[in-house]
Amino acid sequence: MAKDISKLPEPPKWLSLSARTWWKKIVKECEGLHDSQLLILQSALEAYADMKEAQKIVKEDGMKVMDRFGQEKAHPLLTVIRDNRSAILQAYKTLGLDLEFPD
Repeated sequence: MAKDISKLPEPPKWLSLSARTWWKKIVKECEGLHDSQLLILQSALEAYADMKEAQKIVKEDGMKVMDRFGQEKAHPLLTVIRDNRSAILQAYKTLGLDLEFPD
């Protein structure tokens, strides 16, 4: 029996196009996600968006930056990338999903 996709919850509008596509794919494949599971999925996709934005900035700035004393240090956004990657992985584990990132 085919699922009525018109009744599937829509992704939050502020998510990127790839994250919204990812949302639709997961919601379609995982029948009957509860509100709490949708919130976990939303959190994972928001973490993904934050991670991608931080990665873009680090790519432009480099892995190391100068501090106010002129000393090299790791880019502060590296921790944002690490923490968001961890949040995504934890959300996937909680939802019981296979690891797959959007394009």
